[in-house]
Amino acid sequence: MNLDEVRLKINTINDQMLDLFKERMALSKDVAMAKKEMNKPVYDPKRERDILDEVTVKAGPDMDLYARRFFESLFSLSRTYQAEQLFQDTEFTRKMKKAIEESPQLPPQRGRVACAGVFGSNAQMACDRLLPLSQIHYVTGFRAVFDAVESGECEFGVLPIENSSNGSVKEVYDLLEERKCYIVRGTRMWISHDLLVKKGTQLSDIHTIISHPQALGQCSHFLEGLEGVTLRSFDNTARAAQLVAASDDPGVAAIAAPQCAELYNLSPLQRNIQNSDNNYTRFICISKNFDVYPGANKISVVTTATHAPGGLGALLTKFANIGANLTKLESRPIVGHNFEFLFYLDVEGSLADPKLLSVLAELHATQDKFRLLGNYPEQ
Repeated sequence: MNLDEVRLKINTINDQMLDLFKERMALSKDVAMAKKEMNKPVYDPKRERDILDEVTVKAGPDMDLYARRFFESLFSLSRTYQAEQLFQDTEFTRKMKKAIEESPQLPPQRGRVACAGVFGSNAQMACDRLLPLSQIHYVTGFRAVFDAVESGECEFGVLPIENSSNGSVKEVYDLLEERKCYIVRGTRMWISHDLLVKKGTQLSDIHTIISHPQALGQCSHFLEGLEGVTLRSFDNTARAAQLVAASDDPGVAAIAAPQCAELYNLSPLQRNIQNSDNNYTRFICISKNFDVYPGANKISVVTTATHAPGGLGALLTKFANIGANLTKLESRPIVGHNFEFLFYLDVEGSLADPKLLSVLAELHATQDKFRLLGNYPEQ
């Protein structure tokens, strides 16, 4: 047979396989309904393993690996389809749909917002972008931002959560899992850092540089080139600049945003000292209320995965099977457990998508720990 003849035969087989696939998935739906009545889980590992062992033998040594992978993929798709049927209408999905219906039709523009640091910080600029008509309440530290929101002192809080060159702000992720607040908006800001000193100070005069650990990490290449300089972590870059301005020691410098130079009467001894010009930080806006504003395009969750071989792969496959794009995956150890982890996931999508909502509902029902952190627009 020539190539065209081979392709015609393949097309015929493809049509037959598609018909059989549709017939099999229809039967999977029937299986799902039967499992629901019997209160049985979607995943039946023994039955799947028995079938995989059987097809492996039947396929023969030339095709056993490919046959096994083919049926593994088929079972995975079948499980996803069954879960979609079983978790379409649960207390979780009803709660999510109600939240969408009852959420304000416009993102917030005003309100009292908690922000770690002082005027001139990057977080303050993020507040102005996310809530341009807000009144900013400055607090010390990320935990205090959550305290202010949970207590009702502030309606919102703005925090950095991730930097493109220095990774996640782990304290914020831990607080999101620990506290009862939700992400309602997000934004990305380009971040530049300057080395700020008292007027007249030279680089050779500096013996101590203070800044937030994230800023120190983002400027590590510059800092590695300095000798005899002590690095000190501080809770906020703008507060570090403020401290330098108030100090009587000209050998103390701060790494902070360029606007802090004018605000605190300091000199930018070195400009743009961050490792990369492509230096962006994601900021989130949190609230006590679970609101889903129009344009919500990102979902953040924290969940466990089955603590067994292939558990994480099975978790990720649930999203891959419905075509959902994961933009972040990060693990954090579960305190008190032996090498068990929580996973933070960012997914592109909306709770209005029934397939994605069903996947989340399944995780909510089956995992030891699961928390939906928010479905929000990120600009």
